[in-house]
Amino acid sequence: MSFQITVQPSGRSFAAESSETLLAAGIRQGIGLPYGCKDGACGSCKCKKISGTVTHGPHQEKALSAAEEAQGLILTCCATAQSDVVLESKQVTEEGGLPVKKMPVRVASLEKKSHDVVVLKLQLPANDPMKFRAGQYIEFILRDNSRRSYSMANAPHTLEVSPPMVELHIRHMPGGKFTDPVFSTMKEKDILRAEGPYGSFYLREDSDKPMILLASGTGFAPIKALIEHMQHKGITRPATLYWGGRRPSDLYMADWIEAQLKAMPNLKYVPVISNAEAEDQWTGRTGFVHQAVLEDHPDLSGFQVYACGAPIVVESAQRDYVAKGGLPNEEFFADAFTSEADKAKA
Repeated sequence: MSFQITVQPSGRSFAAESSETLLAAGIRQGIGLPYGCKDGACGSCKCKKISGTVTHGPHQEKALSAAEEAQGLILTCCATAQSDVVLESKQVTEEGGLPVKKMPVRVASLEKKSHDVVVLKLQLPANDPMKFRAGQYIEFILRDNSRRSYSMANAPHTLEVSPPMVELHIRHMPGGKFTDPVFSTMKEKDILRAEGPYGSFYLREDSDKPMILLASGTGFAPIKALIEHMQHKGITRPATLYWGGRRPSDLYMADWIEAQLKAMPNLKYVPVISNAEAEDQWTGRTGFVHQAVLEDHPDLSGFQVYACGAPIVVESAQRDYVAKGGLPNEEFFADAFTSEADKAKA
C-alpha cells in the first residue's frame, strides 16, 4: 500500500510504500531529506511528524529518545508510513536530491598518510560519472552485500579532469571487513562495487554566516571537500577549521591545509591534540577539539557549524554549541562517522 508523504514548509511530497522507510522512499524519488547513517544510530534524519501514523523500527535511544518520540519526533530512516503523513523539515528545499546509482569503480591509487590512514582514489565510469555535492558519501557493496560508507574528500568540480576520480580517507579498523583488505591485499586496478551519492551534509550556499568547520580524525575528508568547493566557487565567507586528533600524526594532511591557507585568506586553521606525548614536541592547542571552538567563540549565535567525525565529538559539539554557545540548532550540520559497532547497538 502506498501513502503520500508531504514535507513542510517546502510543500514537497512523495509516495512511500508501507514496506519501505520514509527516507528510502525520499531518496528513491529525489527528495532532499536530511540523513546520515540510515541505520537509526546518528539521529541526523530526526524531524517532526505533524500528522499521520508511522511505525518505528529498531533504533538507538541516543538517536531518538522515548520522550522525543512522545513529542512527535521521528527518524525517517526507521519509520514506515501507516497512513498519509505530514512532516516538518526545514532542510528540505525545492532543490532535490541527486540521483543515486550503482557503479563499478577502479582503484587508481592507495597512499598511506599515517600508520592507520590511507588515501584511496577511485576511478569512476567515464561515460556517466556520478554527480554529487561536496561533503556527501558513497557506499561500497561487499561480496556478502553488506555495505561500508565513506565520505568523498574531493569537490565535484574535480571530476571534470579525465579520468574522473573520487578520493576517500580510510582509517584502519582492525578486523574490519573492508579496511583490513584496504591495508593488506587491495591493489591498483582492483574493481569494487559502489553506490552513491548519499548524505545531506553539504555547504549551504544561501547563507553568508561565518563558519566553523569541525573535524576529528578522518572526519576531515568531507571537510576537505567543502574547502575545495569554497575555493572553486570563490566563496569568501570566513571559515575556521578545527581539526582534532590524539597525536599530531593523526592530522595526516596538515601540509595540504597550510597550502590552502595561502590561497584562501578567509580560511583559518586551529589544530587540536588531545593525547600528545613528549616525543611529539607538540606546542599547539591541546584538549578536546569541540571545546576549543567554544573557548574561541563563546557566542555562536551568528555562525553555521559543519561537523564531521566520531559520534561522541559530533554529539558533544551539537549539545554544547546549542546549549552554551547559543547556536541555532538548524545551523548545525553534521556527518557522524558511525561504525558498524555503533550501528549494531541500534
